[in-house]
Amino acid sequence: MESFDVVVVGARCAGSPLAAMLARRGLKVCVLDRAHFPSETPSTHMIQSCGVDVLDELGVLDTLMSAGAAPLHGATIASDDVRIHAAVDGQADHPVLCLRRLTLDVLLVEAAGAAGAEVRTGTRVAGLLRDGDRVTGVRTDKGTIPARLVVGADGRHSTVADTVGAQEYDVTPPGRMVAWGYFEGVDREPLARFGRMKDMGYLAGPTDGDLYMAAIAPDQCRVNEFQADRDTFFTNAIRNWPELADLMADAKRVGPLRVFTKWHGYFRQSAGPGWVLVGDAGHFKDFSPGQGISDALRQARHLARSIEDGLAGNGLDDAMQRWWDWRDHDAYEMYWYAARMGAPGPATPWTNALLREISANPAATRAFIQVLNHDIPPSQLYTPAMAWRATARAIREQPRHAPATVRQFISTAREGLQQARRKQRLADRTRSMNREPDRSQR
Repeated sequence: MESFDVVVVGARCAGSPLAAMLARRGLKVCVLDRAHFPSETPSTHMIQSCGVDVLDELGVLDTLMSAGAAPLHGATIASDDVRIHAAVDGQADHPVLCLRRLTLDVLLVEAAGAAGAEVRTGTRVAGLLRDGDRVTGVRTDKGTIPARLVVGADGRHSTVADTVGAQEYDVTPPGRMVAWGYFEGVDREPLARFGRMKDMGYLAGPTDGDLYMAAIAPDQCRVNEFQADRDTFFTNAIRNWPELADLMADAKRVGPLRVFTKWHGYFRQSAGPGWVLVGDAGHFKDFSPGQGISDALRQARHLARSIEDGLAGNGLDDAMQRWWDWRDHDAYEMYWYAARMGAPGPATPWTNALLREISANPAATRAFIQVLNHDIPPSQLYTPAMAWRATARAIREQPRHAPATVRQFISTAREGLQQARRKQRLADRTRSMNREPDRSQR
């Protein structure tokens, strides 16, 4: 049996980058995935500039651009009659990208192999090896693989997380489902589009292969209505956003509609003796702000440093616990922000007034892009002063909705206090878990 320093289970946008980074550090790494590549998986396609930074560090950005990746230099955010037009250029080193996973994942797998990691696709992990409470490797359908550390980068239905009994916490229900397709014959203007028209959410942008990706996000309660006639439902939804409908007037869909309906938001216990979770295996949020790929890439970069430090003799388990603590604090505000963005139902007058405040203020518009790029936390943009101005604006614009607007302002203020308390409980819980000697059996 060949043994490794690290076995990474899952070879997509968290696992392969991590394997490449570790191999470049001189570690002996094996990355496994039951899939053969290229293969599809649910995705928002959007990669924020901070994630593109990591792709550049991995050395795959030029290849992606040669493969037709579409650089997006700005974003349009629409909510009913509100529009925010924001430029990415000048705020980050790289543009936003919109990529099919058929293109992205296979290049990341190749990068891991080129860096020196042993890549074994078409290999299913059936369980973990243990020495007492400690994970010491994996069992696959092709044999066992011992390792000093096992990394679960195997997504929402993680075998590693399930086998170690990793608990979920701060769970949120799904607000919306999502359906997306690829289209020919669409003007490839370099813009990402985020939108909500009444109770329908949208995400769209030019992608690789000279295609355009358009996604709709109906309320979860409309799943059966969508499934009854997918094509008609999708077409009618696109028509309800006038600018997107005009852009796609001559579009022809390539292939079927893809659908993602069964999900929920969570954090998971993400470290224990001999194991750690990264990417969707340890944390999943609402897809509305398009954060998943960038999160996976950023997390892989930070985890690679933590693993190198831990295996260098500075306490591997302690290093993984610190990684878990960093992940939670890094992701926490965006998690709740994403849940609010993806909440079911139409936007309220107060929500639209808040967006008008951002649209009318160039500094706030720049800050909005910084929030999406993980440069600043949402609380730095959505201040109490802005919330109060939005309340006054909403009452002026729609006085008959004043009582509901005031109630939403009060509810939002209370939610802010609750989030602060949740964050403190999160820190307390992490400290408590760090003290427990048998974390893997939780």
